[in-house]
Amino acid sequence: MRIHRHTARFASLAAAALILVTGLAPLRGQAQSSGARKRITVSLSDVSINKIPFIIAENEGLYTKYGLEVVMTPFSASAARVHGVPDEVPKEIRDAVVGANISIGGGAPGMVSKAEASEPNDRVILATTDHIVHWHVVPADKNVTRIEQLKGKRFAISGLSACTGTVALVLAKRMGWDPRFDMAILEGNYSVTPLQKGWVDALIAYEVPLSMAMKAGYKPLELDMRAWNESIPCNGVWASKSWAHANHDAVIAYLKAVTEAISMMKKDKEVAFRAMAKYYKFTDREQQQVIYNGAAEMPRAPYPAVEGIKNAMKLYDSASMRRFKAEDFYDDSFMKELDQSGFIDSLYK
Repeated sequence: MRIHRHTARFASLAAAALILVTGLAPLRGQAQSSGARKRITVSLSDVSINKIPFIIAENEGLYTKYGLEVVMTPFSASAARVHGVPDEVPKEIRDAVVGANISIGGGAPGMVSKAEASEPNDRVILATTDHIVHWHVVPADKNVTRIEQLKGKRFAISGLSACTGTVALVLAKRMGWDPRFDMAILEGNYSVTPLQKGWVDALIAYEVPLSMAMKAGYKPLELDMRAWNESIPCNGVWASKSWAHANHDAVIAYLKAVTEAISMMKKDKEVAFRAMAKYYKFTDREQQQVIYNGAAEMPRAPYPAVEGIKNAMKLYDSASMRRFKAEDFYDDSFMKELDQSGFIDSLYK
């Protein structure tokens, strides 16, 4: 992978920068000329299990396998700070993915951003790797053992329209709470730190902060959110609809790499553990397993989470949101084409 090809000197610097990020030669031992490979830029927002397929695809050489030259950031700088992950991504790479062709992040925040923007855009969800509530509530006080004890208390989330915020709203709905007055939903730091500092009474945690909290001695409530079978549009592949159709073959190739990465991690968790250790620096086996457990419902064919999108439209109901139909937020034609081709089925034979 290279950032630029105007000069040999800049290309060599970019290749060196990529080695710093991934520890790999740009093309995994192949010739450094991109040839007919299609160059796309990709930004990942967070450090989480639902982002793992995208870094597995890089780590295992799947993007190259399917004819792509992918310039990618494995996480945002803010996510690295929150989770204590070393941010070794060179500035050249971060600059290269500003306005990336593809962004990997939560469905709800993208939907809310699109609904509330004065300038229209055609960004849509092409695929979803996390479509059901399966998270955890971790109390600061070890004497708290039931969710009812946390009514009126402070909950740490990353942002109200982020997946953590979506789960907070689902929790409020399930408990019959008013999310404005029966919960103090606090945005910002969503790691173990707010628990340790006494800033909050509970953390709404997906698997990475859950593993961090458990390692620090905290215990999640025995609250089985999976049993709710609540659909949400969490992590997904976002892109401009017009760009995606103008670059049809590249999008199909990208989804091939991602779906193959999902098959690899489902069949062999060590593939996921390698990616966690390399990109996130999580090497503790118990922590890796806790994180990996969050992928139990990850679909083989990650279609856009249509029911989750409809649910999010209700959770974030507003005059702005009501201007849109669910179809305005997704395009499932690429996943349909890939699925109907038999490619995904062939990965499990």
